[in-house]
Amino acid sequence: MAAAAASRCLACFMDPEAAKCSITISSRQTINFSHHHRSHLCSLSMNGCQGDPHLPLGTIETRSFPAIPSPSLALDRLNSAISELKANPPSSTSGIIRLQVPIQQQIEAIDWLYAQHQFLPRCYFSGRGQTSNSSDLSIDCTNGNDQIQLEHNLVSVAGVGSAVFFQDLHPFSYRHWKSLKRFLSTQCPLIRTYGAIRFDARANISSEWEAFGYFYFMVPQVEFDELEEGSMLAATVAWDNALSWNLGHAIDALKATLSQISSVVLKQRRQVPWTPMLSNNHIPSKTYWNLAVNRALQKIRSNSALIKVVLARRSTVITATDIDPIAWLACLQVEGENAYQFCLQPPNAPAFIGNTPEQLFHRKWLGITSEALAGTRARGESMPKDLQIELELLSSPKDHLEFTIVQESIRRKLENVCNSVLVEPKKAIRKLPRVQHLYAKLAGRLRSEEDEFDILSSLHPSPAVCGFPTEEARVLIAETEVFDRGMYAGPVGWFGGGESEFAVGIRSALVEKGLGAMIFAGTGVVEGSSASSEWDELELKISQFTKLLKLEVPLEIKS
Repeated sequence: MAAAAASRCLACFMDPEAAKCSITISSRQTINFSHHHRSHLCSLSMNGCQGDPHLPLGTIETRSFPAIPSPSLALDRLNSAISELKANPPSSTSGIIRLQVPIQQQIEAIDWLYAQHQFLPRCYFSGRGQTSNSSDLSIDCTNGNDQIQLEHNLVSVAGVGSAVFFQDLHPFSYRHWKSLKRFLSTQCPLIRTYGAIRFDARANISSEWEAFGYFYFMVPQVEFDELEEGSMLAATVAWDNALSWNLGHAIDALKATLSQISSVVLKQRRQVPWTPMLSNNHIPSKTYWNLAVNRALQKIRSNSALIKVVLARRSTVITATDIDPIAWLACLQVEGENAYQFCLQPPNAPAFIGNTPEQLFHRKWLGITSEALAGTRARGESMPKDLQIELELLSSPKDHLEFTIVQESIRRKLENVCNSVLVEPKKAIRKLPRVQHLYAKLAGRLRSEEDEFDILSSLHPSPAVCGFPTEEARVLIAETEVFDRGMYAGPVGWFGGGESEFAVGIRSALVEKGLGAMIFAGTGVVEGSSASSEWDELELKISQFTKLLKLEVPLEIKS
């Protein structure tokens, strides 16, 4: 019976008709969904891409309140603040206002998000700990005539509902970027849009990625910020009368969401649960993988311009019990050293989750950094073995070629918009719990903040996830791969007023309760590659997910 149920789930996950959702835009420019598989709560909001990107908002504001002891009291304070806002609304016809309440407890954002399991859309983004370019934030906590400046380090962000979302029937463009930036301000650094962009905008969108579209970004309606010393609960309203979405509509939608927010947050277990697998289907199979890699090598060895191509695999897993994407993400945090964790789930969509070590770029004002990451080896079982593997990776001609292609490509692209580019270290090792890579950090200074869009559009796709030259590699990928990468290997992250940060959406999966998981991995093919070793590398890269699907000694979080 379980196997029959699994077969039905697999059919729903892969059949376009079985998984179809209808999208209609009403006269209020709200987005309504009907989907027979899902009954999640879905808040209405406006699509910021419908507005005039050249028309500034009338109001962009953050209102901070005194720190209080608990999430439940923070929720009460936000409800009072919203009532005050409704009683004394600003006169502007468009705007965005964030209300935030610091909490005198350190609560992890992932635990808060797990408690809000019924909400869609939702998002989560976590930096990379000690190696992350975390944001130092100055928060005004007004109490009567006193104003307290608190310096906080933002660790991770979880959000539910969308105060405003951004999506279009066309690939992400400069106009879309300007539409996003319209809702952002350097004076309100925590008003951010979180989201992701497809790997290849020219590829057809398959059913499982349909709700993501070409791109999907959201400003969370209700947000929980995990800080190094404390937490913060925030609520955001956005409105634009020109889109028939006024402040009254925005406040009513926010109040409806807040009425269902849970203040009871329990610490999630970070041990790996055992979820028995019923089936695991690789596309391509190992036989077809061998053919694809050998064909790519023939292309590289011929007179074509192709030097490197990154081929990917999708593994569709059906389990005997439901997979909760947030519970999986919490388990991935055990693997999170030197990596970003993320989750993005639009309305009527599976959750796109990942634990990626690769930074696309980080911008703060005019300063920008990026990374070259290539070459993969397993970690050693002992320190001497680990050092031996590290030295093998550093001295490997094949991996040096792959790494040099990535590093030089990123350097040239940064030089197009930066006065100078520094590469330091030029070639080092980045160690993760299960794998290690060749690594370099690149830094420069933009000539203008307007160059941010050019950086995003030029750095993606990098040779680390596509190949080199880019167009030749992209064409071969399109000819070879028979599945839709969707947001896998695409940019995932956030835009802010004076800052933005994007990771590369690798080491990732598409997960939904009742429908299983699609796990993605890729590997670079250059002269010297072999199909069997590249297949083994795929297995190594997805091991952080497959550990969730079989009995294995769990990694524990150090106390």
